[in-house]
Amino acid sequence: MKITALLVLKCNPDGSSDPVILANATDVSHFGYFQRSSVKEFIVFVGRTVAKRTPPSQRQSVQHEEYKVHSYNRNGLCALGFMDDHYPVRSAFSLLNQVLDEYQKNFGDSWRTVQADSSQPWPYLDEALTRFQDPAQADKLLKIQRELDETKIILHKTIDSVLERGEKLDSLVEKSSDLSAASQMFYKQAKKTNQCCTIL
Repeated sequence: MKITALLVLKCNPDGSSDPVILANATDVSHFGYFQRSSVKEFIVFVGRTVAKRTPPSQRQSVQHEEYKVHSYNRNGLCALGFMDDHYPVRSAFSLLNQVLDEYQKNFGDSWRTVQADSSQPWPYLDEALTRFQDPAQADKLLKIQRELDETKIILHKTIDSVLERGEKLDSLVEKSSDLSAASQMFYKQAKKTNQCCTIL
């Protein structure tokens, strides 16, 4: 079980503009050295895409290859976790709830006026990324709140299903300002490699 990234974003309720990254913690040590910067850019890109399409007061899980991206939008303040398939959904949402509680405790409503991505580290998020690699830690701390059972969790089979009708991930990748040319090439190469494997 592995958590690769945790993000906190500010989402506009009308979805008119891209979410702003308030805090970001990643652990890409299990990727090859030359892949790491591209993986980090993809985390930001997919994180923004999923956050933008998570309605206020909703939770959702999106499957992307062997990862699940769990998202919880609490009235514009959104937490995302990139976990592997084996990380329990219940623990993932407990962790995201804890992250949002902690963010509001530390920063109050100051996030509402933020206009640009923050590059400042938030030590709590880095600690959470390490501490909650064991999902039991998240459940022990929070014991799952009642509202989790009352809120519908939508599991999308693929990232394409959260995109708008007619919108394709490939075209979003080409337009994204989060991805460098090298990362876009990495995406295209990985896609070609995966297609070759599935034909066999």
